[in-house]
Amino acid sequence: MADAKKAVWGPLVGAVDQGTSSTRFFVFNPKTAEVLTHHQVEIKQEFPKEGWVEQNPKEILQSVYECIEKTCEKLGQLSIDVSNIKALGVTNQRETTVVWDKSTGEPLYNAVVWLDLRTQSTVENLSKSISVHNNFIKTKTGLPLSTYFSAVKLHWLLDNVRKVQKAVEEGRALFGTIDSWLIWNMTGGVNGGVHCTDVSNASRTMIFNIHSLQWDGELCKFFGIPMSILPRIRSSSEIYGLMKTGALEGVPISGCLGDQSAALVGQLCLQDGQAKNTYGTGCFLLCNTGQKCVSSEHGLLTTVAYKLGREEPVCYALEGSVAIAGAMVRWLKDNLQIINNSEDIEKLAKEVGSSYGCYFVPAFSGLYAPYWDPSARGIICGLTQFTNKFHIAFATLEAVCFQTREILDAMNRDCGIPLKHLQVDGAMTNNKILMQLQADILCIPVIKPSMPETTALGAAMAAGAAEGVSVWSLEPQDLEVMQLERFEPQINVEESENRYSTWKKAVMKSMGWVMTQSHENDDSNIFNSLTLGFYVVSSMVLLIGARYI
Repeated sequence: MADAKKAVWGPLVGAVDQGTSSTRFFVFNPKTAEVLTHHQVEIKQEFPKEGWVEQNPKEILQSVYECIEKTCEKLGQLSIDVSNIKALGVTNQRETTVVWDKSTGEPLYNAVVWLDLRTQSTVENLSKSISVHNNFIKTKTGLPLSTYFSAVKLHWLLDNVRKVQKAVEEGRALFGTIDSWLIWNMTGGVNGGVHCTDVSNASRTMIFNIHSLQWDGELCKFFGIPMSILPRIRSSSEIYGLMKTGALEGVPISGCLGDQSAALVGQLCLQDGQAKNTYGTGCFLLCNTGQKCVSSEHGLLTTVAYKLGREEPVCYALEGSVAIAGAMVRWLKDNLQIINNSEDIEKLAKEVGSSYGCYFVPAFSGLYAPYWDPSARGIICGLTQFTNKFHIAFATLEAVCFQTREILDAMNRDCGIPLKHLQVDGAMTNNKILMQLQADILCIPVIKPSMPETTALGAAMAAGAAEGVSVWSLEPQDLEVMQLERFEPQINVEESENRYSTWKKAVMKSMGWVMTQSHENDDSNIFNSLTLGFYVVSSMVLLIGARYI
C-alpha cells in the first residue's frame, strides 16, 4: 500500500511560507497544485516601545525547522516517503531587516519588522537633507522614502546598535531580509551558507535599482550602508544551495519570492494586466505590468514582481500596500478582548449586518498607499450609545474592504483599464462576510480559489520550475483543477459610493496625529507626542464593549 502511494505522489515540492504572524511549511503535488500536508507555528511579535515592532530571528529560524520536521512526520503518516520532495521554495514577509554575525551565526539585534515606525524622524530628516532625493530614490527604486522599507531600518541599526557597528567595522556583519537569513542558515550558515536574495525581495530594500537589477552605490552612500554586507542578487527560480540539515538534507532550495510576488505567481497572474489581492497581516494588491516598469502617479509602488530563471526576463508590478488588515482582528482579540479567536469576528459581524455608521481607520503604523502618511493613527468614529462590539466587528471588516477600494481606484487610474474582477487569496478570504463586503464595496466580482494558500503555492511553483529541477511547468493549466468561488455585488452603486465617501472623511480625520521628535534613540521622547485622542476612543470602545459582552 505504502509503495503504491509513493509511486502515485512523486515528485513533490515543499514551500516555506514565513509570514509576520506565523511560519508554515507545505508539501504540494505539482500535477494538481494540491496541498498534501502542512504544519504551522505562530511567531511572537515584540513591541519594546510605542511604534516599534520586532521579532526574534532565531525563533523565526527555529519555527521553519520545526514546520519542516513536523510536516515530514505527517507525510510519513500518509505513507509518503520524504524522498519524493525534489525542491524547496521560500517565501517571506518582505522589508523586515536582520543583521547577523557571519562568524558565529548569531543575530546582532532583533529583526526590525516591516510595520516598525521607529525611523519616522529618520525619514523626515533624510527627506529634508536634500529635497531632490525623494524623486531620486523613487526614480531608481519605484518606492517613496518611507519607514516601510529596509534601507531606513538598516540605517537606524548602523547608527544606534554598537554590536552592529562593531561587526561592520570588523567585517563580520551580514544584512538580509528574512529570505536571506533563512537561506543562509538552511544552506550551512557559518559552514558555507549562501548569502543571497532574489530580485523581488531586493526591490523592497530601497537600495536596489529596479532598472539595472543591482545594488545601487549612490543609494547605499545616501543611506550610509556599506555594500560589503549586502547579499548576492539572484533570480526567483534557480538552485541557491542544498539543505544541510534535517529530514530534507540534500534537497535543493530553488525558489525564492517575497510573499506578495509569490501570491501573484500562485494565482497565475503572469500576464500584463492581471492582478490579485492578498489578505494577511496587511493587505497587498499587485497588478502585473509585464516587462514595463510603470511609474505610479497615484501613490502606488513600482516593484519587481519576479524573474523566473537566470535567463528569463524580469517582470514588474504596480502595488498598493495596506499596513493593517488581519492585524486589526488580532488587535480586537489581544488588545480589546472582544473576541476569543480570529474566526469569531465573522459571527459577530453576521449578528448585525451593518456597522450602523461606525467607521474604523486602522492606521496603527500610519497610512500606506495611497497616502504614505506616517503621522496618521487609528481612529474609530461615528460612535453612539447604540454602538456595541458587533458593530465594531463589522466596521473592522469594512475597513479592510475600504482600504482595498482606495488602492484599486489608484491602480485603475494608473493602468487606465479598470479591473473587471478581483482575484483574492490569504487566510482572511475564508471569511465569507468579508468577501461579500469586498464585492459590494468594489462593485465588481471577487474571485477566490478553493485553496487560498497561493503564497506558498507560488514559492513551490518557482522552486519546481527551476533549471535542474523542472518538475513544474508554470502554465495556466497547472491551476485548472482548482475550483473558484465567486462573490457578486449585492448592493447598488449609490449605496456603495455613499459608504465609501464617509470612509474617506474618517481617513482625513486620522491624519496628522503624531509629531516626531529628533532623537529616536532617547527612551523619554520617542513617540511621546502620540495624541491622547486615540486612547480616549479606545477607552470608549472598551466601555461600550463591556456593556454588551
